[in-house]
Amino acid sequence: MIPRAGAGPLRRLIVLRHAKSAWPEGVPDHRRPLAPRGRRDAPAAGRALAEADSLPDLALCSTALRARQTWDLAAAQWGTPPPVRYEPRLYEADAAELLEVVRETPPEVESLLLVGHNPGLEDLVLDLADDGLDGALDEVRVKFPTAAIAVLAWHGHTWRALAPATALLTSMTVPRGRKGEEGGGRGR
Repeated sequence: MIPRAGAGPLRRLIVLRHAKSAWPEGVPDHRRPLAPRGRRDAPAAGRALAEADSLPDLALCSTALRARQTWDLAAAQWGTPPPVRYEPRLYEADAAELLEVVRETPPEVESLLLVGHNPGLEDLVLDLADDGLDGALDEVRVKFPTAAIAVLAWHGHTWRALAPATALLTSMTVPRGRKGEEGGGRGR
């Protein structure tokens, strides 16, 4: 059962950790691109969201290159991607900082996608989830790997009402692309 703290409409927070990144020598952390595996896994994440009917109304994405590339490749899997806002505060944010950004979401947005980094994302999911379905919470406690997707559901009139232990972790998925797939699923 989804907690009804304060009642209100059902809202979903979809948390996507950026796909696997490369570590090129001399490149600052903020400018690190996706590794080949990341370029395969990001589209797989987009397909997984579409197949689970978990497309957001709005996306908030870290300004780090690997997060932006993850967003671009995932969103390319959808017919019409939602609006995206590149948010510098998501880079190197802890769970409390991430929650503050999420709480600024307009009330008309019922489903929000957050694309960012660990450990902040993992900590946010663990802080917000009061419970989880099918062992999803235990999976996040063990590891929230690159390209992982966590979907939290809760009831609230505004995003301001989202607080620790008020959401249900409805799913935790780690989609993986196959070798030979890159970008839109075509080998190159």
